[in-house]
Amino acid sequence: MSESSARDRADVKVLLMAGGLGTRLRPLTDTLPKCLVPVGGRPLLEYWFDRFAEAGLRDVRINTHHLPDQVRAYIAAKNAARRFRVSEAFEPALLGSGGTVHENRDFVPASGECLIVYADNLSSVDLGAMIDFHRAHGDPMTMLLFRTPSPEKCGIAELDSAGRVVGFEEKPPRPKGNLANAGVYMLTGAAYHEMAHMKAFDLGFDVLPRFIGRMRGFAFEGYHRDIGTMESLRQAETDLATVYRAALGGRAPSELAPA
Repeated sequence: MSESSARDRADVKVLLMAGGLGTRLRPLTDTLPKCLVPVGGRPLLEYWFDRFAEAGLRDVRINTHHLPDQVRAYIAAKNAARRFRVSEAFEPALLGSGGTVHENRDFVPASGECLIVYADNLSSVDLGAMIDFHRAHGDPMTMLLFRTPSPEKCGIAELDSAGRVVGFEEKPPRPKGNLANAGVYMLTGAAYHEMAHMKAFDLGFDVLPRFIGRMRGFAFEGYHRDIGTMESLRQAETDLATVYRAALGGRAPSELAPA
């Protein structure tokens, strides 16, 4: 990553969705927030901060709900290291992903840019490449896409020849493809505020269909897994030193780009 790229991306705001209950990961999540569940001995959030560091991203807001004090301790440690500026958005009652955007509508200036990230995935995505792709195409929003073996369980996008999203359906009973929403979105500040003013509950069901024809898909072939069940967590543990590391170009997960 060049110094100019790092500077250009340092002003991008990151809204990290991390307030979920993680009910399918019980009993682990009875005493641990889902976003701090360890994968290979490291909290799941830490893998996202790896990706942020590599892309030159610095300003992160994390929504919290379940066992928030543990996430606050994590945030305090991140801020003490002075590599990131991390703030918290506590939700006494879960607002839904759309509600979280609305509640944090002042986080992103209208003239700025924002990356929305669902924290409950383990991913090798190059966020810097996604940001550069977004800035090059001119549409207000970019959705990260990956190929899923279970399209009926995901939000499925249809792309035209220019990579524009021309169809999107959440958990379709008869999927038209296997390009799935990866839970990462890059937006202009104006698009973020448009989304916030919708006062919707869920991004997948309520918001994304309204951006059909106005967003591009950034399809990547790396590693991406939802850590939503014990089975998926065990598979991620197995993949970490092999498939996941290979997707990072052979680097160990903690080998970050320079600050």
